[in-house]
Amino acid sequence: MSAINLEANTTHSEFLPENQLILNAVSEGIYGFDLDGNAVFINPAAERMTGWQAHELLGKNIHDCHHHSHSDGSHYHKDDCPIYNTLNDGIAREISHEVFWRKDGSSFPVHYTSTPVYKEGVLMGVVAIFRDISIQKQTERSLRQALEQVQALSEKLSFENQYLQLELADRTGDVEISGSSQPINQLIQQIKLVSNTESTVLISGENGTGKELVARNLHRLSNRADKPLISVNCAAFSSALLESELFGHEKGAYTGATSRRKGRFELAHQGTLFLDEVAELSLEAQSKLLRVIQEQEFERVGSSQSIKVDIRLITATHHDLQKRVEQGLFRMDLYYRLNVFPIVVPPLRQRLSDIPEIVSHLIEDLNRKLGKKISQVSQKGMTKLMQHNWPGNVRELQNVLEREMILSQGPVLEFNQLQFIEQSATQKQTPITNQTLQEVERQHILHVLKQTQWRISGASGAAALLGLPPSTLRSRMNKLAISRPI
Repeated sequence: MSAINLEANTTHSEFLPENQLILNAVSEGIYGFDLDGNAVFINPAAERMTGWQAHELLGKNIHDCHHHSHSDGSHYHKDDCPIYNTLNDGIAREISHEVFWRKDGSSFPVHYTSTPVYKEGVLMGVVAIFRDISIQKQTERSLRQALEQVQALSEKLSFENQYLQLELADRTGDVEISGSSQPINQLIQQIKLVSNTESTVLISGENGTGKELVARNLHRLSNRADKPLISVNCAAFSSALLESELFGHEKGAYTGATSRRKGRFELAHQGTLFLDEVAELSLEAQSKLLRVIQEQEFERVGSSQSIKVDIRLITATHHDLQKRVEQGLFRMDLYYRLNVFPIVVPPLRQRLSDIPEIVSHLIEDLNRKLGKKISQVSQKGMTKLMQHNWPGNVRELQNVLEREMILSQGPVLEFNQLQFIEQSATQKQTPITNQTLQEVERQHILHVLKQTQWRISGASGAAALLGLPPSTLRSRMNKLAISRPI
């Protein structure tokens, strides 16, 4: 941007007279200023854009008419105006972040230049050329908003994809709950009753019982099934990292936070958030979780801006939360918030009759995973499985089954290598002394009947476990006066 030089025969009062027709024809607004900052030339385009007529401004300080305030309405002093600064120092300037004010009080964004005008090396004034960039600014805003939306959606999909892959990697079986025992039927009934509500659910049970499986079914049967189910294991993160994992963080919030990251709460918006091992939360994290539950909003780490969320919360723990409350390890108010609808997942030892069905489903999944073609478990092998106490519950059963399938060379599993099962079964036997053979037989049949919940026939029935035809077992029951209690 260079200075403008006037011909020697051009007077100050006749500001660019030989080019006035051209200046009047251009679409940009043009102002000419003398050394006092008063207007000496205004073209028609400037009149159209500002609403001010030339005769209203000539000889006056234009800054006070159309450049008196910033875009936020705050006062814009003339001494700060780039146009008048050019009058003082003769330096050309280009500005694109300010507004001009129309005669009717409205404003519009402008791009303008202020160029010094020299005559024979002497500064004579300034020419300001400007144009309305409202459309350009609106286009930039629209493009910026569109890019932000695309970035947000891309970020959300990226994180959801990441969490989905983790979920799929952790899944070890069908999402359906296997079994038809009375404890499982009761569990399924509870799931169906609460799934379509927005109530918070607290799932408790021993490790390996399938608490996450229950959470998945609650989500799958809910009105939020088409939205994400986001899981987080609260025991897998330190107290410092857990807050960032749950609520996200802004770039630079702490050392290592090189970019903005959404937390699990934000990703679960309109869906379900499953907090596994919620008892492992620190007291500080418990306090923040309580606030989110109460207000349905939170702030990312390093930000003061609140983010509203709409989530359905499901939590799980293998601890007795009430005892932890009594020990001062868990907030009582949070406990009551989480324990709206408690669900207890029964351990495998309380539903041994479900083992054949569970094994059948696990074999299907493990065949796909291992590339095997196992068809069944032998009767002897199934007896071993049903006599074990399973302290590790379904997870232990799955591990045992997977190991046996890897070792097996045929289509039928025998479980010959699982000596601990037989030893466990032997250890469970109650020493019997001073009993007749008939009393021992009666006690053993009663034990098996109770174990199978008085189911006689079928692959998981008492007759199969005892190695007897169902009719023979019924005959022995009649002879030994064994009848199902009412």
